[in-house]
Formats: sequence, structure tokens, C-alpha cells
Amino acid sequence: MVVKTEKCAFSEYNVYPGHGMRMVRRDGQPVTLSSSKTKSMMLQRMKPSKLQWTQGWRRLNKKMQVDTTVKKRTRKTTKFQRAIVGISIDELKKKKSQKPHERSAQREAALREVKERNKAKKAAAKKNEGGKKDKAFQKTKGFGKGATGGAKR
Repeated sequence: MVVKTEKCAFSEYNVYPGHGMRMVRRDGQPVTLSSSKTKSMMLQRMKPSKLQWTQGWRRLNKKMQVDTTVKKRTRKTTKFQRAIVGISIDELKKKKSQKPHERSAQREAALREVKERNKAKKAAAKKNEGGKKDKAFQKTKGFGKGATGGAKR
């Protein structure tokens, strides 16, 4: 069976059921006191940390064992380079070790190559486009742009 105990507001000792006394402060807060001694000290406005027999003094003067939580040590994460789809680890390391101006020159060369490819595609598309008719202006049965059919009034 578990016995409900309360802490004395002054000495911080356990107050068991049927023992101690309750006092209500001016601000309306109920205070549990273990004995007339603690009540007297509280009414005299004594500081519990100045009296050797209180738990407050024992705590301040390190006379009792206080449970201190030890901070759990965490392992430092190590960086690990993995290959990306399409590029091996060796190629990645080479790119990392390159100087910035070399990297920018490579990027510009790649952009130029892409632009030339796109120009060639556009030129090829223009050659093929000359023989085909544009479908945008075909007659439709009342749907889409340029519709000419439909009921007459």
C-alpha cells in the first residue's frame, strides 16, 4: 500500500497522514508544516538555508547526495563520401580537388556544347518544317480554335 506523504514547506521533510499542520498564507496558498518548530520559524521569517537541520541547508552545503544527471555522450558523426548514380567516387574526388577556375571553365565548355546541339536541332527542325502544313488553321466541327461549322440561325 502506498502512503501519500507531503513535503514540509520549510524543512522539506516528509509529512505523513495525520501528522503536521496546514496553514493558509495571505496569498491563499496552503502550506504544509511538519511541526510547531517549523511553523514558528516560518512566522519569524527565518531562511531555511540558514538553519543546519533543514534539507535546504544540507543541499546548499553538499551534505546529501543529490541526483545529478550525467549528460549522455554522443558519438561524433564522421563524414563518408558515397558514389552518386552516374559518377564514381574517384570522379567525385577529382571534381572536389579541382580549382574553382578550372571547374567554371569546364561548366562554360559544357554549356557551349549544349547550346550548339540545340542550334543544330533547331536548324534540322526548320528544314523538315518547310514541307508540312500548319494544323492550327484546319476546319473543325465546332470545337477548338477557328471553328467554322455549327447550326445556322
